[in-house]
Amino acid sequence: MTTFREESDTLGPVQIPATALWGPQTERSRHNFPHGPLMPVQVIRALLQIKQAAAEVNQELATLSPAKSVVISQAVRQLLALDDAELSADFPLHVYQTGSGTQTNMNVNEVLAHVAATIDPATPVLPNDDINQSQSSNDTFPTAMNIAATVALKPVMTQIQNLIDALTAKQKKYWRTVKIGRTHLQDATPLTFGQEVSGWISMLDHDLTYLKQLTPTLLELPIGGTAVGTGLNTLPTFAEKVTAQLAGTYGLKFVPAQNNFAGLAAHSGLNIVHGALRTLAADLVKIGNDIRFLASGPRAGYGELTIPANEPGSSIMPGKVNPTQIEALTMAAARVMGNDMTINFAASQGNFEMNVYKPVIIAAFLESADLLAGTIDGFTTKLVAGLTVNKERMRALVDQSLMTVTALSPHIGYHQAAEIAQLAEKDGSTLRAAALKSGYVSATDFDNWVDPLKMTNIERED
Repeated sequence: MTTFREESDTLGPVQIPATALWGPQTERSRHNFPHGPLMPVQVIRALLQIKQAAAEVNQELATLSPAKSVVISQAVRQLLALDDAELSADFPLHVYQTGSGTQTNMNVNEVLAHVAATIDPATPVLPNDDINQSQSSNDTFPTAMNIAATVALKPVMTQIQNLIDALTAKQKKYWRTVKIGRTHLQDATPLTFGQEVSGWISMLDHDLTYLKQLTPTLLELPIGGTAVGTGLNTLPTFAEKVTAQLAGTYGLKFVPAQNNFAGLAAHSGLNIVHGALRTLAADLVKIGNDIRFLASGPRAGYGELTIPANEPGSSIMPGKVNPTQIEALTMAAARVMGNDMTINFAASQGNFEMNVYKPVIIAAFLESADLLAGTIDGFTTKLVAGLTVNKERMRALVDQSLMTVTALSPHIGYHQAAEIAQLAEKDGSTLRAAALKSGYVSATDFDNWVDPLKMTNIERED
């Protein structure tokens, strides 16, 4: 049977589970907003780091006693040492709560106060007066949002680079492997598979560059803005000192926000950076679709590629192999695109001095980053690394294609070349047979001019 203790806040007494580390404001929120996912643990960890930095700076500025600063810092370190599952046990609040994240900020303050009491009962600290000293939820929560988002982007960028490296190996291996090109889902002129892969690599290179270029906008932290951006109840150097300490903690170039009014009222940085994640998602869908269509078959599809058999593909059809890593990747991409719409709308909301969609913005952002990092990793290691080319199938499709006739156009003209292609299609013959039948070219000329590898602009090896 659960036992309770009683604590009070400004609204009166609250019954709290006896072993819970949180306090009355957390308990109220737990019952008032019981639906949806929990607040991401990355946000909790960022808030804890903010509380430690604030405590130490407040001590330096003589707005908090050394004893209280020390015990708050010790409590933070004790909580940060827990793994995510252990840490989450005392942070039970949901994303769908107050739009400022106030209740999660207070959840952190209350838990720290209780942990501090177990460390040094002789030095009691209060959630609002001490742990929240020089702060407001309105500036700590958006600061935590930017920190958590910046940290979450590193694994994404690492996985993009890993995928680029894996594709680069395929590009080199198959640089001279000729295949038929396709435009509008119809046959086109030849290229090599290595060239095709190089296009995918370039897309990902650009995506990585976009993220690197845009991420610095998240390094501006609005800490010190307090309730509306004026910095009420903070000392002039508080924001600069806390930001510098957070920069040292994370090894990132955090700086005070250029304008705290914007820092509290808008989340343009998160919006634009997530736009780069959405762009990455779109490119991953294109790459994934190309691979799974080229690997379709093995006998009734394109059949140009062979993908690894990671698990049985069907509960009824023996021996079936499905592109499951691509399916996971593209489902994640769909979620990212939906999250982008959520973030874009949420970033437009909040009247006057504060955006009040903060929790859903950061939850959607972190979900996108986590999904992309994880599914790109699976796609890279469990599919791309084991991807092989069916050279015989590629060669056969090139030989059967009519679009290699394009190589004849400079020599006999577009219209006569088109006649040859149409004749081959009508007769069901090869392009070579139709060209000779037309009388427009000789066998020697055809063999010299219609060279699929030469058509790719890759020089033949001696």
